[in-house]
Amino acid sequence: MNESSAREHIASMAKSLFDRGLTFGASGNISVRLDDGWLMTPTGVSMGGIDPATLAKLDDTGAWRHGHQPTKESSLHLTMYRSRPRAGAVVHLHSTYSVAVSCIDGIDPTNVLPPLTAYYVMKIGHLPLLPYYPPGASDLAKVVGEMASKHHAVLLANHGPVVAGTSLKDAVYATEELEETAKLFLLLRGQPLRPLTAAQTAALRAGPA
Repeated sequence: MNESSAREHIASMAKSLFDRGLTFGASGNISVRLDDGWLMTPTGVSMGGIDPATLAKLDDTGAWRHGHQPTKESSLHLTMYRSRPRAGAVVHLHSTYSVAVSCIDGIDPTNVLPPLTAYYVMKIGHLPLLPYYPPGASDLAKVVGEMASKHHAVLLANHGPVVAGTSLKDAVYATEELEETAKLFLLLRGQPLRPLTAAQTAALRAGPA
């Protein structure tokens, strides 16, 4: 995908997320890897009305070159890309149900959500919870980097998910699956759960026979 198409694709996907209530106000951010760097959504701009021409362009060192100033979470995105060379896009939201799960005391930080559905296993699989740091903090990017080589999705405590994908479509779809699974998990709180078994989960991860 060339840069012009990538700009349009980011704006379209961002508006879709906003219109469906997965992001709100000026929260959330998206980035896409290019051959010569990255495109990122600007800071302080609603994802419901992004002008493709104003997207921030970063060069292959991560330095901001033109467009509006990039999201203050740019370090999160760059950390994911540097730890995951095949990542083509990163999505970070403050989506309601995922953030709600991240605020529950006593949640398992090594794997936040049980394998409730096949699509959650296939699109997310394993979701660690990372400690709380203020948005944009350098320590936040550091802890994300420590997990990113092993996990394409992480949940930031009291903050929200960060999800990498081979393409923007894949990253968005995985983020949406995470949000729906968080919603299911909260709806089922207090009920006896019947998650997928270890054998069923392993079979899904292995793919078709």
